[in-house]
Amino acid sequence: MFENHFLSLITFFPLLAVVILLFFPSKEEKGIKVFGIVFSLIHFLISLKLLLNFDYSVYKLQFVERTSWIVSNFLNSQYFIGIDGISLFIVLLTTFLMPIIFLSTYSGITKKVKSFYIHMFLLEVGILGSLVALDLFLFYVFWEVMLIPMYFIIGVWGGERRIYAAIKFFIYTMAGSLLMLLGIMYIYKTTGTFDVTKIYSYHFSLNEQIYLFIAFAIAFAIKVPIFPFHTWLPDAHTEAPTAGSVILAGVLLKLGTYGYLRFAMPMFPDAMVKFAPYVIVLAIIGIIYGALVAMVQKDIKKLVAYSSVSHLGYVMLGLFALTVYGMQGGILQMINHGISTGALFLLVGVVYERKHTRLISEYGGIAKVMPVYATFFMIVTLSSIGLPLTNGFVGEFSILLGTFKSSWQHAWVYTAFAASGVILGAVYMLWMYQRVFFNTEPSEENKKLTDLTKREIAYLVPLVIMIFWIGLYPNFFFKRMQKSVDYYLNMFKAKQVVTVIDNEGGKK
Repeated sequence: MFENHFLSLITFFPLLAVVILLFFPSKEEKGIKVFGIVFSLIHFLISLKLLLNFDYSVYKLQFVERTSWIVSNFLNSQYFIGIDGISLFIVLLTTFLMPIIFLSTYSGITKKVKSFYIHMFLLEVGILGSLVALDLFLFYVFWEVMLIPMYFIIGVWGGERRIYAAIKFFIYTMAGSLLMLLGIMYIYKTTGTFDVTKIYSYHFSLNEQIYLFIAFAIAFAIKVPIFPFHTWLPDAHTEAPTAGSVILAGVLLKLGTYGYLRFAMPMFPDAMVKFAPYVIVLAIIGIIYGALVAMVQKDIKKLVAYSSVSHLGYVMLGLFALTVYGMQGGILQMINHGISTGALFLLVGVVYERKHTRLISEYGGIAKVMPVYATFFMIVTLSSIGLPLTNGFVGEFSILLGTFKSSWQHAWVYTAFAASGVILGAVYMLWMYQRVFFNTEPSEENKKLTDLTKREIAYLVPLVIMIFWIGLYPNFFFKRMQKSVDYYLNMFKAKQVVTVIDNEGGKK
């Protein structure tokens, strides 16, 4: 039975945790935390079957499930889910990060513990559902489901300005969602279906594509977020608890870049080409602007938050280069950002738990009292700035190469400006590292700081393994996304030909 519904099992498995947690007494905080860690670990181990059984020799949607869901005179939506090389690793990244997040919050979450774990599991369902949905209406439902638990995670368990940050996050995301809903309604009215695979074969006129692309692109741009739609992100990251920041950076932001790949490119290819130069310029502005603003931050967490704006600019650049190297690099960089930036937020959370401040000026010289912590921080810093043999280098190099080889006019100029972000990234990350870990003798207060515990090492080690695995053997990941990238690019080019023929026919 489960063989035919394996993807549903992976998607909704966290709901079982929610049901079980409802029967836990709220006072049993330790039991709730242990349950959350064990349950999410089991979920991750089960989800590995997706990777083991994934056939990467051909392009096809896999683990597909399809059945009627809502059938009425005005709405016909299916429960249609499946994965390919585009979504496989983001799904696995989600299940991989959850036990790490729960292990990291063991001592950090002290109020409303049961409610926190329930919200985190619900958020995971929303994320997984958005990544596997192949019906536009179903995708929209999961997309909205994500919004509510994330709003509460920031607003209830966040910092002093948590309400402001939560409302700002909600308003931005909801505004984008409503635009996308209008686009989905128009598509259904025009094509008569929400089935994404059928919509791929439908050809919208150029004017339709432009309006629909704008509706979808703004929703995804806010979620990424791309400059100038990024202003909610530093507030949300800074005020969210460590767990919220990790899941936000690790997976939630990837729904925006994933949306461009899954929907905007295959459904609106002509509009994509028309808007691509503008998006590329915004991505490059984001790379440089994010790096420059990160450089002047006094708060470590805010520095990491602005570095996200810069790193995600690379992802957007890779996707809109519309080359194999660029797209593969963009997809890999989504995973890399989830691992490296997620690890940075976890590491910032470690010292915040000990000293309750994230100000860089409050530290200095702590490498002497926290050598293991300093070592982990250095490894993650090097991966974040893209040092060779780490994951960041592979992703950024592929993106820059893909951009340079793209057919866009002045592609080398785009590449040159984007490459400057690599240098700026190294400057602000290494400067921050120097001020926090060296520069001076540790103060009397900082001498009391304790190094990483076994629990903290336990949740950081898997992330370090991933950093070197991707950095040393990226082919494992490239192979599994190759056919999907080829398929999407070929479909994109084929639909471009159709447009040319249509336009020529119209002129006659």
